Amino acid sequence: MGQNNHIKVGIMGGTFDPIHYGHLATAEAVRYKFNLSRVIFVPSGNPPHKVARAITDKKHRYLMTILATVTNPSFEVSTIELNKEGYTYTVDTMKEFKNLYGENFEFYFITGADAILEILTWRDIDTLLNLCHFVAATRPGFNNKDLDDKLEYIKGKYGKEIFKVEVPSLAISSTDIRRRVAKEEPIKYLLPEAVERYIQKNHLYRE
Repeated sequence: MGQNNHIKVGIMGGTFDPIHYGHLATAEAVRYKFNLSRVIFVPSGNPPHKVARAITDKKHRYLMTILATVTNPSFEVSTIELNKEGYTYTVDTMKEFKNLYGENFEFYFITGADAILEILTWRDIDTLLNLCHFVAATRPGFNNKDLDDKLEYIKGKYGKEIFKVEVPSLAISSTDIRRRVAKEEPIKYLLPEAVERYIQKNHLYRE
C-alpha cells in the first residue's frame, strides 16, 4: 500500500438511518484530505452491532443515500451489503471490494470515532486492518483521550496507523433526527431537502 500508482478510494460505511449532512461533510473532508478519486457509500445490510434497535428497511436507507449523494460526482452508492442475507461484516465487504477492484486500488474506510473505539471487537480485525486504511471521523467536543489511547494501542499491536479527521457537522446525529421526527420537531438543514421530503412522504420514524 501507499505506492503512488494506486488509485485511492474511500469507503463510507454506515446504517444511514437516515443519512445527514454530517455523513456527507465527513466523506467530502476525507476525500479532499487524502486525495481520494471517489467515495463509495455502503449502507449496511444487517450489522451485528445494531441488534438493540430495529433498523429501517434497507430499501428506504438505500434510496435516501442515493438522494443525498446524487449531486456530488465524486460520490457513489454500493448495494454490496444490502444484497446479502444474514449479518454483514466489514471484513467480508472489504474482501469483496478488493476482489472487485484489484490490486491497483487502495481503500480508506471512513467511520465515526465511536465505531473505532469498538473496532477491536470487529470480526477478524487483523485481516481487516491489512485490507484498508481506517479514518476516524470525530466531532468537536469528542473525548479524544480515549480515541488517542486506542489508536496508540492499535499502532503498537498491529503496526497500523488509523487517521483522525475532525468534522464540525458530525455533531448532527441520525439518532437525534429520528427523535425529532417522532416528536414532530423540525429537521430542516440537518440533512438534504430531498431526504427530508422522502422521510415525510414515506412516514419514516413516526412513533
